[in-house]
Amino acid sequence: MFIELALVGIVIGAMSGFFGIGGGMILVPVLLAIGFDIKDAIGISIIQMVFSSVYGSYLNWKKGSLIAGEGIFVGIGGFIGGYIGGSLTHYISDAILQGLFLGLLLFALFRLFFSTHNEDDSQAKTLHKGLLFAIGAVIGVFSITLGVGGSIMLTPILVGLLHYPIKKAVSAGLFFVVFSSMAGMISRLSTGTIDFGNGLVVASASLVGVFLGIRLKDHVTSKNHKTALLVLYVLALGMLVKKMWF
Repeated sequence: MFIELALVGIVIGAMSGFFGIGGGMILVPVLLAIGFDIKDAIGISIIQMVFSSVYGSYLNWKKGSLIAGEGIFVGIGGFIGGYIGGSLTHYISDAILQGLFLGLLLFALFRLFFSTHNEDDSQAKTLHKGLLFAIGAVIGVFSITLGVGGSIMLTPILVGLLHYPIKKAVSAGLFFVVFSSMAGMISRLSTGTIDFGNGLVVASASLVGVFLGIRLKDHVTSKNHKTALLVLYVLALGMLVKKMWF
């Protein structure tokens, strides 16, 4: 199981760096498929997200693709929401968690598919700081309850509503995961509902993947990047549907 989890971590880390996701939207279905229950899978996913998002955001910042700016306000909201979400997971049934996860993936796929294409140097819109905080808090509650970082909700919002270039939205999404995942881990640790042993195996291995994923991201066009992100959402959706009904 150690080698299997390490390989999963590398793959998930690469996806995290390339797509700007915490990795939970793929990791949770994979862990379910290899025998973990939903709540243990969510706990492992949260640990992995902390590692991959912190390292990935540092690499993006060094490369100049991460501009924190207003993302701080979204992140603070995400931290508060993530802490609340980490406490809620223990009280929600597995069937409801899987149903919410399905709805989250459908929303992200729809929002991103119908978003307009923006070049990397185009000007993004802005929102009031209080509204940014509120968006972060809502996404934080919803996402950490399901074991995902929240970027799969935030990135489509940034691209579809605020006209962020896809690569900048991806970097901002991963930065958001830093806040939400840390809060989720603190909250889950306080209730004792987290598998730290297996989580550290996946998280440590994911750092290798994050480095590779971010390097790959810098060598693809924005249009191809968006297409790859849509394919990722469809694959995650298929894995979850198979687990729930077959």
